[in-house]
Amino acid sequence: MRRIDLIIISQGGNDMISKDDLISEAISLPVEIRIELVEKLLQSLNSSQTEIDELWAIEAERRVAQIETGDVKTVPGDEVFERLLKRLKK
Repeated sequence: MRRIDLIIISQGGNDMISKDDLISEAISLPVEIRIELVEKLLQSLNSSQTEIDELWAIEAERRVAQIETGDVKTVPGDEVFERLLKRLKK
């Protein structure tokens, strides 16, 4: 693997930080901020994932509403797996 050294230059042009220092700084952040940072970095790599996540959130809310209104019947997980095993054995 090729090693890439990166130097970050602030907008003022006076402050520089190496890639290793940047990583060390990121690791030293509180967990909540590191989680946010990871989410932002992942979104930047796959921006379409954001749209997919939003669509899944809408679908989840729709399904919860159906359960709450009684429009659908829930089935316990054990029962679901029992039915699947019976089908697979046929």
